[in-house]
Amino acid sequence: MIRAKIVGAGGYGGVGITELLLRHPQAEIGCLVSLSDTGRKMSDVFPHLRGFCDMTVVSPDDPSTKEPFDVVFFSTPDRVGMQTAEEEIARGAKVIDYSGDFRFGTVERYAEYANFIGLDPVHLAPALLAETVYGLPEIHDITPDQAIVGNPGCFAVSCILGLAPAVEAGIIDPKSIICDCKTGVSGAGKKPNATFHYPHRYDNMNAYKLAGHQHVVEIEQELSIIGEQDVQVTFTAQVVPLCRGIMSCLYATLGGQKAAEVLETYRHFHRDNPFVRVQDAKTPASISDVRGTNYCTLTVDVDARNNRLRVVSHIDNLMKGQAGNALQNMNLLFGLDAGTGLAFAGQYP
Repeated sequence: MIRAKIVGAGGYGGVGITELLLRHPQAEIGCLVSLSDTGRKMSDVFPHLRGFCDMTVVSPDDPSTKEPFDVVFFSTPDRVGMQTAEEEIARGAKVIDYSGDFRFGTVERYAEYANFIGLDPVHLAPALLAETVYGLPEIHDITPDQAIVGNPGCFAVSCILGLAPAVEAGIIDPKSIICDCKTGVSGAGKKPNATFHYPHRYDNMNAYKLAGHQHVVEIEQELSIIGEQDVQVTFTAQVVPLCRGIMSCLYATLGGQKAAEVLETYRHFHRDNPFVRVQDAKTPASISDVRGTNYCTLTVDVDARNNRLRVVSHIDNLMKGQAGNALQNMNLLFGLDAGTGLAFAGQYP
């Protein structure tokens, strides 16, 4: 059995990976760590887990956290994982970090990201950056010889999966890309915030971080690698009165291709990606199709009047955008099928 430690167990990302590990046939939870809720049972923090996970949540300095584990999930903010990842790897663990700490392979690229969002640009574990892999399995090979994965941002997942086929094929102008993205309120995390207080959030929507969203850096990094040229995007994030889910409407100027050609390009690119569903514009799609699952639905269309690609990407931000993708990475790190413990349908309605 794969023995797992979850750091940041008290947040949405922590409970998400807990739920998934509980149903995984080859993994077990060995330790739950959090700065909040210390000393409480996980099932007291999240009552729906009663009888399924009654383990006590411990503080980061508890002796049990120093035991050897096979995998450590850091469901933590930036600059937390980088402080102890080397120690975990030295004890034999593989590390999957949810933050931006290990999404970038060089200190220069990390500094660009950190400066973009106002963080200290000095990485505390620079030697690990050469070993990390950007954890989007549809784009990068995740293999058992790797020790550390930077789990991607939720918006980045929806945008990269939706744009990578067109960028790789060279059928769009890389300077014309627009990412118009809407997310549910859970994307802001569990910690209370006046902006996400129910009376403010209900029946309301707004754009935010127009000066620069943290996921833009990784979107442009990955698309530039795929396209082998500099790619820049215009990105707008919006929050809508929805609990979970992301809908990204992606646009770019085409080189004259027809809808059938573009659709075939997308189907070919994602042919071996079991969690990506490519469909034409005649097939209905919505957040309810992917809610609670690790799937991404891509509706591919061409606005022929304006010679423009239009892709609508749907994911669950807490699953394919976070915990589900992390479990997919764990499976591959341990040589398992990518869909182990993940190949299930959502709930309807």
